[in-house]
Amino acid sequence: MIIYANGRFIEEDEAAVSPFDHGFLYGLGVFETFRTYNGHPFLLDDHFHRLSKGLSQLNIRLKPYIRTETAAIISELLTRNGLKDAYFRWNVSAGSGPVGLQTDEYTNPNVFVFVKRLPEGPAADKTLQVLAQPRNTPEGPERLKSHHYLNSVLGKRETAGQPDTEGLFLTAEGFVAEGVVSNVFWRKGETVYTPSVDCGILNGITRQFVLSLLREQGVRAEVGSYLLGDLREADEVFVTNSIQEIAAVSRVDGRTIPGRSGKLYQSLSRAYRQAAMEQTRWTMHTEQGR
Repeated sequence: MIIYANGRFIEEDEAAVSPFDHGFLYGLGVFETFRTYNGHPFLLDDHFHRLSKGLSQLNIRLKPYIRTETAAIISELLTRNGLKDAYFRWNVSAGSGPVGLQTDEYTNPNVFVFVKRLPEGPAADKTLQVLAQPRNTPEGPERLKSHHYLNSVLGKRETAGQPDTEGLFLTAEGFVAEGVVSNVFWRKGETVYTPSVDCGILNGITRQFVLSLLREQGVRAEVGSYLLGDLREADEVFVTNSIQEIAAVSRVDGRTIPGRSGKLYQSLSRAYRQAAMEQTRWTMHTEQGR
């Protein structure tokens, strides 16, 4: 694949970063993953608003986001790789510095944009497997989409890498948190529930968009702290991220539930795909940003 690296388009095997990059040494970096629909990236402004917030917390200076410039890079990567649509990871690491913890601002970050082919066909129903590994609390005031991924790697290992199984993190206190690479929602009766960011979860872009779809459809949604027993009693469950969109869950901790036949899942999936294909929303909120 051709990737983007600090202003150049290069073959992926040519990509390199200094061992003194503090993204490598200390995990100081953030990224966003998103996909395109008919060549257009969905919710791009929201992804880059969250990226900018994360960079600010890590004291990494990057030139201001300009949508037209960003979209041009995405379009060029699609063209050079002969793709109509693709998975993108926009990655910013702190850049090089002396060995040791740095408090000064990072002013020369490394920017890499990686491209992958999208999985073919709709996502299969998921099984939620409750993990023994708890979701650790964020190292800062909120969870960033950062280079710190050991917690998720440990969770992924518990599922043995099964593609249709999503590991479900609980907090150390036993509250439902999130999937290894997703946010989780469930419906009980006429109400939809999803964990609060106070549970240490990533405030996913798709999570936020689904909450806005629920409001539009007049569905009551509650955000809070919930025990595993609440999820086990659900009538429908689904997980969300920016690549898989809304993925139905048909089995939770050994209990079978409707999966893709669920009426709310079907309604939300149609609305999400319509918005993505029509690009009816470039941004949800100017002050909010998987």
